[in-house]
Amino acid sequence: MAETRSHRVPSRWDRHQLEQWDDRYLWHPFTPQSVYREEEPLLIASGEGCYLVDVDGKRYLDGVGSLWCNLLGHRRPEIDSAVRSQLDQIAHATLLGNSSVPAIRLARRLAKLAPDPLTRVFYSDSGSTAVEVALKMALQFWQQHAEGEQSERKLFLGLSEAYHGDTVGSVSLGGIDLFHRRFGPLLFDVVRVPSPTGYRWPEGFTAPTYQRHCTEVMERTIREQGQRLAAVVVEPGFQGAAGILTYPEGYLERLASVTREVGALLIFDEVAVGMGRSGSLFACQREGVVPDLLCLAKGLTGGYLPLAATLATEEIYEAFLGAPEAGRTFFHGHTYTGNALGCAAALATLDVLENERLLEGLPLKCDYLRRALDRLRSRPAVGQIRQYGLAVGIELVSDRKTKEPFPAADRVGPRVCRSARDRGVFLRPLGDVVVLMPPITISRRQTDQLVDAVEHGIREVLG
Repeated sequence: MAETRSHRVPSRWDRHQLEQWDDRYLWHPFTPQSVYREEEPLLIASGEGCYLVDVDGKRYLDGVGSLWCNLLGHRRPEIDSAVRSQLDQIAHATLLGNSSVPAIRLARRLAKLAPDPLTRVFYSDSGSTAVEVALKMALQFWQQHAEGEQSERKLFLGLSEAYHGDTVGSVSLGGIDLFHRRFGPLLFDVVRVPSPTGYRWPEGFTAPTYQRHCTEVMERTIREQGQRLAAVVVEPGFQGAAGILTYPEGYLERLASVTREVGALLIFDEVAVGMGRSGSLFACQREGVVPDLLCLAKGLTGGYLPLAATLATEEIYEAFLGAPEAGRTFFHGHTYTGNALGCAAALATLDVLENERLLEGLPLKCDYLRRALDRLRSRPAVGQIRQYGLAVGIELVSDRKTKEPFPAADRVGPRVCRSARDRGVFLRPLGDVVVLMPPITISRRQTDQLVDAVEHGIREVLG
């Protein structure tokens, strides 16, 4: 798509005034407010293609896809048109006990595209809520399955380092220690097994032996919990917020196999990796493993609007059927469930993916990015580069041999990303892991710009 230079924000919006209001009234997510202004945040006014445009008209390549959700670039004409067209009909109507045209059309489309037997679609409004929906479905399914014979299945199993969102249920499932320290009194217990993805491992192990150890612990723990497990929950492909940590070959297949062996449900959180990011529309297709419940969000609408979906099998759906007075209804819902504008944007996103055959071209883009990143591997501060599809984590360390991290107070990752902006690229790190997750429409020239900016940032900050 041709890129055009956008207009600046109307002069009535003075940058200084906006920044004052920002500092006075706005509370930013996952942002240390005490250093917010001194780290020179962008003030975005518009976007075009793979670029963000600030209030001064400066353009920045969106290297993280606006937090991993912008799939096809900003101001995509097909999605813009679909949303405008839907506005001419209706913006929103409740899906509780009613239905709407775009919600029906999108549900059918997703069910046809998803691997069998994922045939039912339940909408919500974020990745966290998609996971919450899957949690509740799994628990209520076992309460109602076979007239309660499996009602002892109340436990969930997750991985260390996992991130599934910020609501109480998804934080409980996740394995982020900081979240558990802060919100522990609100959380429920989860059976936790060590992630096999670590860049670091305990003394006495090598990378292969530690991965084998983690796999054995996972299999043993699932078998031990057996009939008590409601579901096993995992991010397929990579653990996103942990720093784009990828799994060893065959791990997900073995996890799925032993989960089936004990009869528990398998839940895949594809919020970050789904909708083409992996190279397939769904990461489970790339991995060759089909879950019982699949969670989607972020790129579902191309990054335009908050919409999420939890896909379920017909077996799970049928466990919720019965007379109203039997109380088998799924007791969960959101005001904006199946929002018409979001569904219209999602349908347009799927149209673009199919009409332009974007997924077919992704392997070449992923390979080009991999080769472009090779020149960073020799830099002393680059401990490891991890890639899965069009998602990359570049871990920066103070000592490559010992893998010693930088002191948190040095804020090396944020400083490297700030320096990358001098080369016209916007990035947001995970601690000292520089994350690259651009729109999948990124060109080779833009890929070079992305990697050049990271190299510049590392050189400027770390020498």
